[in-house]
Amino acid sequence: MDQNYVEKRLSTVSSDEERREENKVNQEISRESSPSPKLDKFRLARHLAEKAIKDKKIFSIYGHYPVIRNTLRRKGWVEKKFNFLSKMVPNGEDECEESKYIEDEEDNEMIFQKSNNIHDVMSRLVKTEIPYFLWTIKRDVVDYHNLSCDQMLNHYGKTASFTTKIGLCMNMRNLPWYVPANPHSFFPRCYGLCSDGEKQEFLDDFRRTAASSILKWVVSHHNYSKNKPRAKKEENDEEMSQNKDQANADEKKLIDLPGQLIEVACKVCEDYLGQLEHDDIDISAESLKTLSEAEWKELVQQYYDLIHGDACISSSKTYFAQCQSILNKIMSVNPQSEIDGMKNIWILKPGAKSRGRDIVCMDRVEEIMKLVTSDNIPSKDNKWVVQKYIETPLLIYDTKFDIRQWFLVTDWNPLTIWFYKESYLRFSTQRFSLDSLDSAIHLCNNSIQKHFKNAKDRSPLLPCYNMWTSTKFQEYLQKRGRGHVWHNIIYPSMKKAITHTMKVAQDHVEARKNSFELYGADFILGKDFKPWLIEINSSPTMFPSTPVTAQLCTQVQEDTIKVVVDRKTDRNCDIGNFELLWRQPAVELPPFSGSNLFVEGFNIQKGRRHMTPITNINLGSPLPAGHMLRNKCFGSQQDQLSEQTMSSKQDVKAREDKGAPCILPMPLKRGSGRTYKISSVYTKTLSNMEFPSFAIQHLENISHKAVFPRTKTTKLVDTNILSTVSIASVLQSIRSLENPVFQPPKGSDLPSSVPAPCLICKGTFQMEKTCKRCSSFRATILQGNAYVPLNGQNSPSKRMVGSLWNF
Repeated sequence: MDQNYVEKRLSTVSSDEERREENKVNQEISRESSPSPKLDKFRLARHLAEKAIKDKKIFSIYGHYPVIRNTLRRKGWVEKKFNFLSKMVPNGEDECEESKYIEDEEDNEMIFQKSNNIHDVMSRLVKTEIPYFLWTIKRDVVDYHNLSCDQMLNHYGKTASFTTKIGLCMNMRNLPWYVPANPHSFFPRCYGLCSDGEKQEFLDDFRRTAASSILKWVVSHHNYSKNKPRAKKEENDEEMSQNKDQANADEKKLIDLPGQLIEVACKVCEDYLGQLEHDDIDISAESLKTLSEAEWKELVQQYYDLIHGDACISSSKTYFAQCQSILNKIMSVNPQSEIDGMKNIWILKPGAKSRGRDIVCMDRVEEIMKLVTSDNIPSKDNKWVVQKYIETPLLIYDTKFDIRQWFLVTDWNPLTIWFYKESYLRFSTQRFSLDSLDSAIHLCNNSIQKHFKNAKDRSPLLPCYNMWTSTKFQEYLQKRGRGHVWHNIIYPSMKKAITHTMKVAQDHVEARKNSFELYGADFILGKDFKPWLIEINSSPTMFPSTPVTAQLCTQVQEDTIKVVVDRKTDRNCDIGNFELLWRQPAVELPPFSGSNLFVEGFNIQKGRRHMTPITNINLGSPLPAGHMLRNKCFGSQQDQLSEQTMSSKQDVKAREDKGAPCILPMPLKRGSGRTYKISSVYTKTLSNMEFPSFAIQHLENISHKAVFPRTKTTKLVDTNILSTVSIASVLQSIRSLENPVFQPPKGSDLPSSVPAPCLICKGTFQMEKTCKRCSSFRATILQGNAYVPLNGQNSPSKRMVGSLWNF
């Protein structure tokens, strides 16, 4: 504030007022001289925003991903609010859980005015900048085709070949074409019920599985009877008699099925083994039918009675050896015979839905077909997938679980996969049992299990939130003497399954550079600790629903940023728990395999000797029949017509190399056919000239063997051009005629001793001589004081001749 103003105010007030006024002024000066905290924050925000713009560190996030946002901010990135895109409706896997956390879009001015957060201020400053890092819930939110090459996106296009159930089902059948592996060794057999062919294949598989289940029943029933504990010695005779009477009463209630059922089942399994060994190649389709449709229905119904009903086969002991032998053969060729069990349970899934929606388990083929073909299902969702349910899973405290495993793909060409070392287990809320097909027992998705309460009879050793880390699972195995199983069987088998699946899908995905995607694969372990791939999810949920996911989901997101952001500038940076699973070897691109373009022909031969020009040719009288003049098409000099030069072998060979001769047919009289008129351009110079008409004969009508020596041919030769050049060549050799046609106009004759420039090479030549530089003959047609030679395909003489005779 102005000091004079202060002194003036102090002189006009009292002492008390002076002190008060002085204090007030000092406060104003102090307030104005000290910088505002809000102003300092704005300056810092502007500095950081300008640095981020310069370093191309602008990012945008659509969805509730606070870990990604905070991780990028710590690395100097500035967020641009995600309000510049048109597609703002999420349709991904995490829609229900995460859509409520999506930030409400507000006006940038209101954000700047109401918020004291420096990140909001920086977002305001970069509102017109291009984001170079995009993280969204689903790929459909961003039109990735319009992204520039330096913009990073956390999704790839066309990944439905492995991220949807129907896509993975169909795509795994092509695995043997890409890698020497059997998909049935890690992926339960699956069928898409959207076509009649797929339905029939599933029906055949269900029937074969029912037949093999009958054989398994025979073997298990025999082993159970053999290993059934006898009455203990401490039991008294009364208890033994009561148990015996109760067993006899139970057997009387059971329906006794004939032993022929086992024989038919053995026949079906033997035919199936023959098909696997390709014994049915030379057999007709009608002969391959083991049973008729009625016999199949009867077999399936008896199977239902045996497995699900109250029936038994009293004579099964006599078939034990045969059934055991057939089952051993099936197990040697079918890696899924162990997971089939005896219940023949199949899991039915919508082809493109996630989070366990509408998934049911069924064990009767009639019910499956009825559900698929029901009219109340919309046609767009009628892509059902039926997959063999794993009836013998590994259990922890009698409870089923699955494993969520993350992996990251940073490039598809060359294929680059990163595998995460940590994963987590998801438990069911109910104890495992095949007697009930309830989803609470068989589906371990957290989105399903969170709606159920933990069963009272479930083991208290399991966590109440139904999740374990993979580290906790390894400790569990170690306590039971199976600590080596994780590193020797489970972990490497999961890595191999992911690698095989990505190799098959590589040809279907849009391999956009500078993109990446994090996927979540679900595995179920069999009793032998062998992992089975169930499905692969894009946009796996990162919602911290339990303490396990709060820890691991945060960690995997931070490590993902390390791989896709930090590693671009530092190849040796920390990548967290990710490890390189597979990097496709660099493939050298073959050279361009287009058409082999080449030019075929022969060089224009220059004359090496002077030829005596032909001076006396009478065009008025016809030549004898069959007599023809030969001349080189593109040569620069004429050949002599004498027979003496033809006797030399070298001359003959030279003629063969110089191209096909051209024909000037005789007689050279004005015919009644086509005539050629002089162009008006040259009428002044050639006003007194008269030109004969020529009937030009094409080369294809003349036999080369009969008239000409063998010459090199080319497809580029045009017969009309040959005829034109032959005329020009003959006209070159004409010096004087009985009726001079090509004599120059009077007054334009030049002495033979006067040199004139050549219009082709700018050399000089005189009358009766050739050009010293290009060996062109002089011409009898003059333009000014320059001789115009009438030879050479690209010379001005050809254009002049063409305009004279309209060629």
